Amino acid sequence: MYLIDTHTHIYDHQFSLDRNETVQRALDAGVKMMLLPNVDTSTIAPMLELHEQYLNCTRMMMGLQPEEVREDYKQVLATMEKELEKGIYIGVGEVGLDFYWDATYEKQQLDAFETQLDWAKQLGLPLSIHCRNAFDKMVKIIEKKQDGGLRGVMHCFTGTEEEAKVYLGLGFHLGLGGVTTYKNCGVKDFLPSLPLDRIVLETDAPYLAPVPCRGKRNEPAFLVHTAQRIADILQIPVEILAEATTKNVQLLFGL
Repeated sequence: MYLIDTHTHIYDHQFSLDRNETVQRALDAGVKMMLLPNVDTSTIAPMLELHEQYLNCTRMMMGLQPEEVREDYKQVLATMEKELEKGIYIGVGEVGLDFYWDATYEKQQLDAFETQLDWAKQLGLPLSIHCRNAFDKMVKIIEKKQDGGLRGVMHCFTGTEEEAKVYLGLGFHLGLGGVTTYKNCGVKDFLPSLPLDRIVLETDAPYLAPVPCRGKRNEPAFLVHTAQRIADILQIPVEILAEATTKNVQLLFGL
């Protein structure tokens, strides 16, 4: 089985004591490729270091995660734009909007998001988009910017069926992770109606571990549990799901 984790932060300090073992467990479990989205300027160096160590099974994205947007966001974006010019990144991410805890920097988040959408179009790169408590504002911006040049993944999708249809209609894939295995996740109810060629899998490690690992630090090896749960809901062999979602990622990110 060949799985791709489209969103994992295994360069995070939570893996400092067993990072190599974490990668090996992923490979042993069939997770043969791990996509690394950036968060802020402090995560660039550890992400690069991890990728240099595991060139064959990791790929990197560059972006400013919305919860990290502050007053100095323009300087931060300037640093990230220079990184993207190196041509070593396969996507623009993790970007987006998040007003769950705090909307203090709403204006800055909106501007940073638009800027990074423009990067994606200019460079012809897919996006990894984070959205929390911001659906209407996000869709308005994407609709304004979408000219056929925007594509990517709505990371950690947990929305409604109508929201899924909107994102699919805008040309995006849905990233399904550990939350999909939770009892109260509504995505399970309409999962069979989603086109299989628009679904990708992710962990968001170290966060949001799937059942039966919920409560533990998440890691790429746990992706097999999410894959199995989704396959069960769709009533297809997990190998078929793995093959389809892997192909989706390869086509989307040009792997």
